[in-house]
Amino acid sequence: MTKFTKMHGLGNDFIVIAGERQLPGNAAELAIDRCNRFFGIGADGLVYILPSEVADFRMRIINSDGSEAEQCGNAIRCAAKYIYDNGLTDKEELTIETLGAGAQTVQLEVADGKVRQVRVDMGEPILNGLQVPTTVDEERVIEHPIEVDGREFRFTAVSMGNPHCVIYVDDAASFDLATWGPKLETHPMFPRRINVEFVTVTSREHAEMRVWERGAGPTLACGTGACATVVSSVLNGLTDRTAVVTLKGGDLTIEWNEADNHVYMTGPAAEVYRGEWE
Repeated sequence: MTKFTKMHGLGNDFIVIAGERQLPGNAAELAIDRCNRFFGIGADGLVYILPSEVADFRMRIINSDGSEAEQCGNAIRCAAKYIYDNGLTDKEELTIETLGAGAQTVQLEVADGKVRQVRVDMGEPILNGLQVPTTVDEERVIEHPIEVDGREFRFTAVSMGNPHCVIYVDDAASFDLATWGPKLETHPMFPRRINVEFVTVTSREHAEMRVWERGAGPTLACGTGACATVVSSVLNGLTDRTAVVTLKGGDLTIEWNEADNHVYMTGPAAEVYRGEWE
């Protein structure tokens, strides 16, 4: 039997599994099966909490389509809450190793013995076009044109350990995510596919965002996407370095610190239920 915990960060939901020594060889097949919302448990991805040689713990994320994500801001908050709430550590500051962004420091806000909120040092954003990666050979890819089915968009490219393309629209809430998200995700300009954020900036301290996640499709929230949104908005002169990003599932506070160039994300995580499968 495999025990699991269903968790979410602002509605971006995961099946969290701890106790394995390494990622199972059939993790991709398990993700496709268990994340199915009609025939399985239902989730945006599987999250495995594993031992690490360089940090307190290691996190591996398998998307609902079976592909592996390098990093996920909502998943790392869920992992941190699981680790503390289940007594795997008594630290209120710990490090979690990720596939794409190395070991990241998380600070836990604890109340009544449970984690209520998590602040994550998401590291430095990568802005070089080829390193994001895109096919654009520029140090910073800002408002770069891209054409899809005869329509031109302009995007800013940011990697937070995983690739993002931020596009500003008049009304993110009503934007046709289902049509344009998958076409942009798989555009030839993005050799490893990409996460797509559609953003409306409402003030210097606030932006609204909807996301099409690579490997998962539309989700209620994306932590790395919120980070990429604030970095992009600073580069485009639209917001201050600290801003609240409103996603469909709720709000995240993002700070792009000028002193160390790191991006810090603060937000909640929640447990939904526990179960086991044969």
